[in-house]
Amino acid sequence: MENKESDFRKYASLVVGALWLMVQLYFSLLKPIHPMILSPIFLSFALVIVFINKPFPYSDKVKLLRVLDFAAIAILIWVAVFYYTDQQRIVTRIPHVSKVLFQDKLVTLFLIVFLLEAVRRVIGWNLLGFVLFFLVYCFFGKSFPGFMKFSGFSTKQFCEIMTMTTDGLYGTPLSTTASFIYWFMMFGAFFAACGGGQVLIDIGMKFSNPNSGGPAKAAVLSSGLMGMVSGSAVANVTTTGVMTIPMMKKAGYEPHQAGAIESVASTGGQIMPPIMGVGAFIMAELLGISYGKIAMSAIIPAVAYFGSVFILVDLLARKNTYIHPDRKVNSEDLKFKVDPILPRVYLLLPAVLLVAMVMSGQSLRRSAMVSTVAVIVLNLIPGRGVSVKELIGAFRDGIKQSANIALPTAACGIIIAACVQSGLATKFSEIVAIVGGSHLFLALLITMAGCMLLGMALPTTAAYLIAVVLFVPVLLKLSIPTLVAHMFCFYFGVMAQITPPVCLASFTAAGIAGADSWKTGWTGFTYALVAFLVPFAFTYQPALLLQGAMIDTIISAATLFAGVAALAITIAGFLFRPLPVWMRGITFAIALMLIIPETITDVIGVGGLLLFFFYEKNRAKKLAVVNE
Repeated sequence: MENKESDFRKYASLVVGALWLMVQLYFSLLKPIHPMILSPIFLSFALVIVFINKPFPYSDKVKLLRVLDFAAIAILIWVAVFYYTDQQRIVTRIPHVSKVLFQDKLVTLFLIVFLLEAVRRVIGWNLLGFVLFFLVYCFFGKSFPGFMKFSGFSTKQFCEIMTMTTDGLYGTPLSTTASFIYWFMMFGAFFAACGGGQVLIDIGMKFSNPNSGGPAKAAVLSSGLMGMVSGSAVANVTTTGVMTIPMMKKAGYEPHQAGAIESVASTGGQIMPPIMGVGAFIMAELLGISYGKIAMSAIIPAVAYFGSVFILVDLLARKNTYIHPDRKVNSEDLKFKVDPILPRVYLLLPAVLLVAMVMSGQSLRRSAMVSTVAVIVLNLIPGRGVSVKELIGAFRDGIKQSANIALPTAACGIIIAACVQSGLATKFSEIVAIVGGSHLFLALLITMAGCMLLGMALPTTAAYLIAVVLFVPVLLKLSIPTLVAHMFCFYFGVMAQITPPVCLASFTAAGIAGADSWKTGWTGFTYALVAFLVPFAFTYQPALLLQGAMIDTIISAATLFAGVAALAITIAGFLFRPLPVWMRGITFAIALMLIIPETITDVIGVGGLLLFFFYEKNRAKKLAVVNE
């Protein structure tokens, strides 16, 4: 019975997904349509896919629940048809002036109820709780205390805001997802299934060697490369971690260290150009600038992040060898068995094409569509391609990922509308501005804490979008450039994924490593410490985001990289020999002086780092002579 039902859902998902694809192609290539119509049709398809793939649990006692699933799917089909057939009225009506029909209120009710249920099934109670809170706030704002108090919305006003304008469900997050993020999800699914993702992983694995943390470096490089395509920390951990974590353990890393390294590297994929997380695409749309500029501006912070982790794993390996010189490791056990890469390098051409098109200023939708076609065409090479079954599986994965990403973006539309239309966002930003006053650092600390709390409870995209509403206005009032303010919030939304007590990437890696989840989480947080300092650095020195003169960028980047190296030494507790706590305190102070963008601190930091380096090198030589 269960197998038959599973097969039915699989085929039903394929049929609906194929229809969804045809609709997206039609609206993209043949008949462009207004976002007010595309967004609800897109959301309806996404919800249908969710209800097919994530049905109510089957039970003889609750057969009615399965009937409700089918009823929901039927209603969602009606919603899509309603918007398409009535698009003339919906697009041309005057918001808050034209009449709101009974059908409009019915559609609003259905979409929000079904969206809440889909969020519960796919994402969980955290995001659902947030949305429910703000829905209650919309209607009962007059009962809330203090600055949160407002008159509340009538049913007509609520319907008008949420589904009759682009201020609610159909705002920038969902319209961006419907317009081009859908195509990036499809590209990522086909690229991974057709061998491109494996080539990226294998390139990283080739760096593995028995010395100086080879398996850990392979994990950092592979996860970073794969992260550029997947944009999901947990997906990266499950893809590369099953290979890298066991190798790291064989190389002498403790299980919690191996899990932490993998989670930190995998999380960094979302901030690594040229293809970052979904939030970066939405950032480009919100700012009205090309995604290429977003990706370019993120290069230096991303290099600093991965550079720090790379140096750290090297030092940890050297420290293990120093402490346990008699430990014998079979070098053959540390070599990843990978197929020759050169014959498969052509599989990377679609990714190269995608990056080239995006950087040349082509539209994101066109770039992703053309690159997806390129993946499929390459797969048709005789004797080289994957099976039809694997292609169908890739298509199902792409459809499922597209549906899942539509949920948080639509749900955030409700939260954003509630915050903005009620005036809560303005009041909140004014309070934060008053608390921060003219002290930028204090305002940044408050913003960091807020973004981290949001990121612990919500998906990265949702955390970033809410932070844009609540915190970005505060930073703008303190004369921080718009791109810098957005990037600051985006970074901390991402880094919350490896910040205890809620750190899904670390917990996933701990499961693979057989390590204590709590210990792995805190170790990962420590290893990623540079990511918590870099946003402060580029806020005070926007040249790190390529905002300003080239000479400023070069100087700022050089001192930042030096500071990152000092921070890695501090965390590892090793340079040429293990460092006592007081020396690690010195290197941490040097790191802070280098990362803080002030001329005097840079000079002191560079001088201090050079003195420390040569002192330790000389000390290590003397100890070596004494030991001999």
